[in-house]
Amino acid sequence: MPPTTPTPSSAPPLAAVAVGAADAAGEADATPLGAAPEPSSRRHAVRVLPGQFEPTRHWYPRALNAQIHPLVAYFMNLSAERVFERYCHLNPHVDRAALESVLTNVPQHFRWAGCDLFHVTSEVGQRQMVLIETNSCPSGQKSMPLLNDAQEQGGYRTLIEQTFVPMLAGKRLPTGGLAVVYDKNLMGSSGYAAAMADAMGEPVFFVEHRRGDPDPPVRFSDGVMEVRESDGAWLPIRAAFRYVTQRPWDRVPLHTKTLILNPVLVCLAGGRNKMVAAKAYDLFNAELDGTGLAIRVPETMWDIDKQEVPLWVKRLGGHAVVKVPYSNAGQGVYTITNQRELDAFMDEPHDYTQFIVQSLVGNYHWSSRTRAGRLYHVGTVPNRKGEIFVADLRMMVHATDAGLRPIALYARRAATPLIRALPAAADSWEMLGTNLSIKRQDGGWDSDVDRLMLVDRKDFNQLGLGLDNLIEAYIQTVLATVAIDRMASTLLTQKGRFRMKLFQSLDADETLIQEILL
Repeated sequence: MPPTTPTPSSAPPLAAVAVGAADAAGEADATPLGAAPEPSSRRHAVRVLPGQFEPTRHWYPRALNAQIHPLVAYFMNLSAERVFERYCHLNPHVDRAALESVLTNVPQHFRWAGCDLFHVTSEVGQRQMVLIETNSCPSGQKSMPLLNDAQEQGGYRTLIEQTFVPMLAGKRLPTGGLAVVYDKNLMGSSGYAAAMADAMGEPVFFVEHRRGDPDPPVRFSDGVMEVRESDGAWLPIRAAFRYVTQRPWDRVPLHTKTLILNPVLVCLAGGRNKMVAAKAYDLFNAELDGTGLAIRVPETMWDIDKQEVPLWVKRLGGHAVVKVPYSNAGQGVYTITNQRELDAFMDEPHDYTQFIVQSLVGNYHWSSRTRAGRLYHVGTVPNRKGEIFVADLRMMVHATDAGLRPIALYARRAATPLIRALPAAADSWEMLGTNLSIKRQDGGWDSDVDRLMLVDRKDFNQLGLGLDNLIEAYIQTVLATVAIDRMASTLLTQKGRFRMKLFQSLDADETLIQEILL
């Protein structure tokens, strides 16, 4: 039987599921207010009850008090039909039917995604939005100003009602409760738990599932997720919202009877696997050939052994980006602009054996040389000192009955301004790295929230983006999400089993293969 709803007097204080402002937009970790971290042996689920959503606990103060920029609000409310019309008017070579087909596509597996994009320009002044990476279980709601002040749960409630709840309709699910399982971003994930409790009218079990926990509070029994309560009892879960982001395939099985948003399959198919994502984009671009549509990414080389990396860096003119394919939150990304940075990468030990090498987008004078020429950052509007900063844009989308729709946006800027002449011993990451997450030695996370840029009346103007840039970013995000969703479908047999041999042909990293729970 589903767990019964406890009386309000039996509920824990809401501080048990809230976080302080130290939790950051870069998906940083945090500790409940007024509580010390629990020893792993005592970690357990917390019941979140209907009526416990408190906006101050699920948004940054800056975002909670911000007024959304009118242009962003206008974009968020644009109908799909108007997006088609505008984009095809500006890009008459685009096949409108193909664009409509992609934007109205309802993904089968990848139903909630976030893409990071750079606003760049070419040597001849052609501006475009370029995709950097796609994330399953993306952050964003805690940084998104409300579209409607009367809807205080904002995108948290929208995602639950329009994406999570419809997934449950008509499904044969095991008997049990609902859960939100996370390993990072306590502020955001607890917001989803509280919104889910209100939308479903029942308790939601909120539980932390850390990597390396010797006694985790989450387990799977015959494909059914179970979570541990404070008294040690194990409770079955019929459906779960997953915010487990750090190598989730080593804790959450590929095949479960419990319905999970998003399933781990999409992480392996590209949502947390940059190696397979690059191949998914390439395959989908081949399908799109002749439509005028394409996923735009930096020039990418994959399946690169560590000893090959210097050769590919040289091929790109000495400027490149090297990525560990399975890291996120800004970890495992190396910008290479000089011998010192290359040596530092080569000297660092790595768990995995294969890497991705991409062309580097920097200043016009020191970006990678590629077959298609150079791309360089447009950057922010110059400040009073005349400084321009690299900035990215996070576009989050979710599946609705009408296709993938935008649900949140925010931006991040680099720590130091972009310079014209690059010193021989420069720290290029300080100028190019936009991710806010900082991993501590104890395994926890901090963030540099001063570099967070909201899409409000103040910050958005500094990005120098217009309506057509946002539409282009949205289309690139949808294309990338659909590409990964198609790869996820390709990795399943007709009976729904994971095609391990095919996956190994796409990604032969043995360390990764050994981590996957089937």
